[in-house]
Amino acid sequence: MYATTVLTDFVAQHYLTVPDPGPEGVPHSHHFEVELTFRGPELNQYDYLVDIDDAEGALADLADRYRDELLNDLPEFEGRNPSVERFARVVFERVTDAVTDDTVTELAVTVWEDDAAAATYDAPV
Repeated sequence: MYATTVLTDFVAQHYLTVPDPGPEGVPHSHHFEVELTFRGPELNQYDYLVDIDDAEGALADLADRYRDELLNDLPEFEGRNPSVERFARVVFERVTDAVTDDTVTELAVTVWEDDAAAATYDAPV
């Protein structure tokens, strides 16, 4: 199985909407790092698993979409708690729509909200 990983980072804000969120219930910033790991058993005709330019383009679009935004205000989080877990799923859905190489069979999205905490959403594409 081949794997190719790309990453980006940006600052965005959110607040949690769960009962008794404590200090996390107040808008606050995170320096998010988003890591995409594409996996598949075969390479394409150019010996790539995924075109790095396409993957980096998807990351640039993600950074542009979320940089300096309050996640709670965005439609993809409407009615949802904007947890780091939910954020990983949202990113997964956006990336699978943008990067569609036939050789990619799985994608893992890890979103780090700080140096010690991250969540991953991993599924077939």
